[in-house]
Amino acid sequence: MTPASPPSSRIRGIIALMAACLSSLMFGLEISSVPAILPTLEKVLHADFSALQWIMNAYTIAVTTVLMAAGTFADRYGRKHVFLIGIAAFGLTSLVAGLAQDASLLIAARFLQGMSGGVMLICQVAVLSHQFREGRARSMAFGWWGIIFGIGLGFGPIIGVAIVAAAGWQWVFLIHAVLAVITIALAVTGIEESRDPSARRLDIAGIATLSLSVFCLAFFITQGPALGFASPTALAIIALCAVSLIAFVIAEWLNPRPMFDASVFRIRTFSGAIIGSAAMNISFWPFMIYLPIWYQAGLGYGSLAAGLSLLAYTLPTLVVPPFAERLSLRYRPGLVIPGGLFTIGLGFLLMKSGSAATEPSWLTMMPGALLSGIGLGFTNTPVSNTTTGAVSSDRAGMASGIDMSARMISLAINIAVMGFILFNGVFSHLKSVLPSSTAADDLRLAAERISAGNIASLPDIPAATVHDALVQGFGAVMLYGAVGVWLMAAASFLVFGHWKAPVCARECDSQPAQ
Repeated sequence: MTPASPPSSRIRGIIALMAACLSSLMFGLEISSVPAILPTLEKVLHADFSALQWIMNAYTIAVTTVLMAAGTFADRYGRKHVFLIGIAAFGLTSLVAGLAQDASLLIAARFLQGMSGGVMLICQVAVLSHQFREGRARSMAFGWWGIIFGIGLGFGPIIGVAIVAAAGWQWVFLIHAVLAVITIALAVTGIEESRDPSARRLDIAGIATLSLSVFCLAFFITQGPALGFASPTALAIIALCAVSLIAFVIAEWLNPRPMFDASVFRIRTFSGAIIGSAAMNISFWPFMIYLPIWYQAGLGYGSLAAGLSLLAYTLPTLVVPPFAERLSLRYRPGLVIPGGLFTIGLGFLLMKSGSAATEPSWLTMMPGALLSGIGLGFTNTPVSNTTTGAVSSDRAGMASGIDMSARMISLAINIAVMGFILFNGVFSHLKSVLPSSTAADDLRLAAERISAGNIASLPDIPAATVHDALVQGFGAVMLYGAVGVWLMAAASFLVFGHWKAPVCARECDSQPAQ
């Protein structure tokens, strides 16, 4: 019989788990709470629609740039040490964000906040993996970590609007400076230091080229309407994106220890799950950035009512995962993941129908919102478990990094794509109903303000016209979300195939190492 761990060791483990969970809560809140306060930021910081997109996108792009690098640094220089640096940097950049007086400084702070958040995210997994090695304790630790992470993502909107109502928008960011101090104290007390003596060198070429490619694509989508998609500047940006992507592929091909080991994509279960990772962020998560605008500007709700309405969209993501795990064991992820993605798309079509109702309200939106959340709940956890379980244990960290990178890259790109679709839908409607004498610049400015939810600044445009423009714009976004996730669901199903082997083991062990 294995002897019981000494009390001090168990206590340190609990404290380490608390540190990891608190940092995951902060990370999740900064993704989901900020969208709910974008209309407030638009007013107080006088930010245009493009700036609001970058307030969100700067965080997700920055997370993507550091995920793989942070893992390598943590392995080489100590996971506890790098984790503490990430927490401290997150708290400091959150302080800067909360004190920002203009959109440009807030965007810069959000980018730095995202970089430190990416470091925290990777180190949370590394710390828990080292400190909880036995099956039951490990399952318990990662279970609690997943629950707290889900609470941060799922309840972020209502927490964000509640903080704004009680203390002002600044505290949506400043609260993390306080939480960071508590988390550092817990981490110093409970986390054991660990290193990987065989850690690989930092893949500078891969990180730089991939980050530049994603940034250029997001910049092209968000700034294209203002620059002109066929303008020399816009074409130069998209050309740089393509060149950077090609350079990334070449750099990874030539690197004997690449950031992305391409051999894992030969594993059908891994590739099918990665498609699922990207698909969730084509539809569900980027739309949560814009859904508060619909509830406030389209339906006329206040911030608190909009946040409560969002719970129908987010709560199922916390309730459904246990059932998804049971289904995955019985029917295999190759059916559950594509099925969950299909359910998300069906929910988007129902939300589109609800937004176009004669008298739209949270009730007409609720069936689609609930169904989308249920679909996400059936997809999210099986995707994570399948990506790490489809490869051998020595490559599980890299598999997790690819999974997180796929999510964040897809999220950053689709925040920009959905914003582009929303703006053009609104602009198209205004152009069709307003007098032909209206200047193009005035139309564009009005479309930007409506898309950002700042309808109070447009007294010359009838309320019915504004509402109809929002219905058209959001309808196009929801249609994109439905069609996009369905196409990805089909791709995931085909890539998974009708395989019979267990999720791990036989298929992955036969793959050659690079």
